[in-house]
Amino acid sequence: MVKEYKHYMSENSPQNKAQNQAHGQAENQIESQEEVLEELPPKLDILFQDEHLVAVNKPSGLFVHRSFLDRHEKFFALQLVRDMVGQYVYPLHRLDRPTSGVLLFALSEEVARRMGQAFSDKTIQKTYYALTRGHLTEHGQVDHPLKEKLDKIGDKYVNADKPAQEAVTDYESLATATLPIPLGKFPSIRYSLIKLKPHTGRRHQIRRHLAHLRHPIIGDINYGDNKQNPFFAKHFALKRLMLHAKSLQFMHPITEEEITITAPIDEHWLEIFKQLNWQLD
Repeated sequence: MVKEYKHYMSENSPQNKAQNQAHGQAENQIESQEEVLEELPPKLDILFQDEHLVAVNKPSGLFVHRSFLDRHEKFFALQLVRDMVGQYVYPLHRLDRPTSGVLLFALSEEVARRMGQAFSDKTIQKTYYALTRGHLTEHGQVDHPLKEKLDKIGDKYVNADKPAQEAVTDYESLATATLPIPLGKFPSIRYSLIKLKPHTGRRHQIRRHLAHLRHPIIGDINYGDNKQNPFFAKHFALKRLMLHAKSLQFMHPITEEEITITAPIDEHWLEIFKQLNWQLD
């Protein structure tokens, strides 16, 4: 009788109400814990810091600061660095959201002004690493003017007929690899690791210049290969732009020392290097 009574117990019985309430509380607690985990900010490693400047290694996927594109984003490099150092910071240059690597901030308006002038005078040397489609085996320079890329909302008042601007990028091949896997009309898949040094700072300059050379960056949804990108994401279980801001070299605006800031590549890059049998210093 007891077993039958339990089997046909009404949903409105005090026992079931208590069980449902306890179950609901447990589910809410789990959901709350998941929300807390989801809201944890990305980890930023400080690469350089003194009383005038601070540099961090920005992970791929993080915006530098708020914009009209970030309505659903919770974390931004500017706010995270500000909280880490406990004071207002001034972003000195831009990294696209999907690009990882060295990101530099000033800690005062005067240092920001001086560093801004250094960027304008092109006395700051930037070095990037890119994983590209195909074998780009030589070194050289791309001198290819670029039309300004405009956002439909953010740049709606900018003159769309502005002529192409000077854009120059040096490149050097560091390694190549071949996978014996046919894709499309090609019998194999080939990759290159390229070191790049832009002399100008046009929007998406490196991405557009490599696409101009017919060696687009893997994971580039704007200028890349719509066959290579899906294959790479599936084969390597990694979906991101393979572009990393490796280093910045400049004269310190206050001490006048030569400064070199280097951002180590992350575990995603290291895993790709391992699978492609690349060993670099």
